[in-house]
Amino acid sequence: MNEFGSLLVIATISAFVPLLVGLLRIKVAEVVVLLGCGVVFGPELLGLIQVDDSIELLSELGLGMLFFLAGLELEAIAVKGQSGRLAAIGWGSSLVLAGLCAVLLEGAGVVKDGLGVTIALTSTALGTLLPVLRDNHELGTRFGRFFMGAGAWGEFGPILAISVLLSTKSSFVALLSLVGFAVLAMILAWLPARLAGDRVRSVLERGNHSSSQTALRFTMLLLIALLALAGRFGLDVVLGAFVAGIIVRRFSPPHEESQLQVKVEAIAFGFLIPLFFVVSGANLDIISIVENPGRLVLFFVLLLVVRGLPQYFIYRSALPDTRQRARFALLVATGLPIIVAVTSLEVGAGVMDPRNAAALVGAGALSVLVFPLLGNSLVRGRSAGHPIDAGDQERAENTA
Repeated sequence: MNEFGSLLVIATISAFVPLLVGLLRIKVAEVVVLLGCGVVFGPELLGLIQVDDSIELLSELGLGMLFFLAGLELEAIAVKGQSGRLAAIGWGSSLVLAGLCAVLLEGAGVVKDGLGVTIALTSTALGTLLPVLRDNHELGTRFGRFFMGAGAWGEFGPILAISVLLSTKSSFVALLSLVGFAVLAMILAWLPARLAGDRVRSVLERGNHSSSQTALRFTMLLLIALLALAGRFGLDVVLGAFVAGIIVRRFSPPHEESQLQVKVEAIAFGFLIPLFFVVSGANLDIISIVENPGRLVLFFVLLLVVRGLPQYFIYRSALPDTRQRARFALLVATGLPIIVAVTSLEVGAGVMDPRNAAALVGAGALSVLVFPLLGNSLVRGRSAGHPIDAGDQERAENTA
């Protein structure tokens, strides 16, 4: 089947999955269904999707859009004060636990790439869960703010680790590359604000309501430029995408930002992000999971123990309600996009066993399926958090 035939199958899946989920009232995240369809229609089963270079490029752009939106959604308050401090402690605790588990697994001969497994186990699917929290009107709550902080660390921490520790370069050279990328990214963020005069802003504003869509085009230019820049420095593209989202959020006027975000989300969630999840399912080594499901179960349990369990104790004062805190821990333990990025990088480099990669991705997909459902069942009928008022924000900052 040629690339347009595979793309037609992917587009059909992307269009019908939300319709089926809505009509049948399936209590499952769409991303899990998309992954499942990718497995079914992929090369290992029906063979209707063949992933060639062009489809892979679109999939990588979809991954970039997922992390771009995560950076775009990130609230500054979430990574400062009490929220930021607890999130940093939580991720650091997960990193230590994951490292210990990886050493034990290496010693037992279960894995040969402990570093990749460590990074994968410390991730949080912030980009995947943000739309769910937004649809539930929870982003403006205390619960949502704490989750944004923990999720930001659960994405940005592993992204930095991928870029520095899993790079083909030495760690020192990779760190220099990261510094160089950061400097150029700041220049890209600084220049438009300094060079744009009133006439330029007027043209951009008019373009929002015409076929020019100038602001959207420049946003896509920034995203692709930082993706290319990250690749040029030997860093993972998700870092470039995440930074691009933060830059757009930082420098866009509030009213323009909301208009722009709607348009970017239409491109991302309308085509590129579902394509990424379908292709990820098609690339999954499902046969190895069927032959040895114990690996998947092991990594699934480790996600909960490594990423979720520490949060339950660390946030005991910030989220005193035990059910609410248990839901928080389950959501933080939910991981998939970073796991896909880490395993894809490691398998491509010939470092990670494809069977372990498949089991990790399968565990991530299972976490997206199980943990949010279980968490929602714990707090069904009660509010997940209360809106943040100025006093609450000030108290959070003062306790930092």
